[in-house]
Amino acid sequence: MSSDARRFVSSFSEQESIDQVFRANDKQLRSNRNGNLFLQVELSDRSGSIAARMWNAKQRDYDSFDNGDYVRVEGTTQLFQGAMQMIANSVRKAEGTEVDESDFQALTSPQIDAMANRLAAILRAMNNPHLRNLADAFLLDDRFMGKFTQAPAGIKNHHAYHGGLLEHVVNLMEIVLLVAPRYPQLDAELLLVGAFLHDAGKVDELGYEKGLTYTDQGQLLGHIVLAISLLDAKIREAEQLAGEPLPEELVLRLKHVIVSHHGQYEFGSPRLPMTLEAIALHQLDNLDAKIHNFHLLMQDDANTDSHWTQFHHNLGRKLYKGP
Repeated sequence: MSSDARRFVSSFSEQESIDQVFRANDKQLRSNRNGNLFLQVELSDRSGSIAARMWNAKQRDYDSFDNGDYVRVEGTTQLFQGAMQMIANSVRKAEGTEVDESDFQALTSPQIDAMANRLAAILRAMNNPHLRNLADAFLLDDRFMGKFTQAPAGIKNHHAYHGGLLEHVVNLMEIVLLVAPRYPQLDAELLLVGAFLHDAGKVDELGYEKGLTYTDQGQLLGHIVLAISLLDAKIREAEQLAGEPLPEELVLRLKHVIVSHHGQYEFGSPRLPMTLEAIALHQLDNLDAKIHNFHLLMQDDANTDSHWTQFHHNLGRKLYKGP
């Protein structure tokens, strides 16, 4: 199925008949209150993911595909507790001829390489030797950078595709370069490194070799805890390379930027932003994520003849696309 023919997950509306290919993840065979089995699986494409259920499923349905496989699904969308889901009538492993890889890849390899080069150039142009050495400890780690350039920024929300984390981080750093000169009271280079590392824990929080899912570490610890652990290890490496310790105050401020970037306790932030750089990162991070997400919703909307998108229940609004 070509990209021109398919409907992307982000544009699904209620009571819509669907028959197309998705990538499957997090499959589970569960039982309802009556003891009858049903199949639950997360379906995704390059635009996002949707939960699907198939009632009266059998063990053979569960065994017919693996997490990360492409599957052909026929079903109907419905709204459930404010979120879109799909009730599937059939789920089967897709044939190779049914799969268009471009439906699942938002970024090409040359695009990812260009962004990785831009990331390194920005960080290595910093004047603060402590922050530059710390950044180099990450940049020179081929294993870390291999994961960092392939990881998504999320499973369902913004930049939920391979390379999405890198794209989000580079976008955010470019915004910092534009905004920070307007606020000389900010430590621009601390803010840059905070932008680089705020979601670094996602390289281990998320699984992305085939489909997108959460790892055991991700479920148990979360990317903020993982980021601080990773940062501590890299601080030791940077200190060994430089032959001197990083200033304690600088490390403390950088860690605070990372742990507070979600901005609110209910969004998983261990601390509220309490420094200028932490406040700035939270706001700019939210800006990049929201602009990206809203743009995709407008771009993939099914109402091509309307100035407005469909109503998005999770947002509580339609979005105005214009003529």
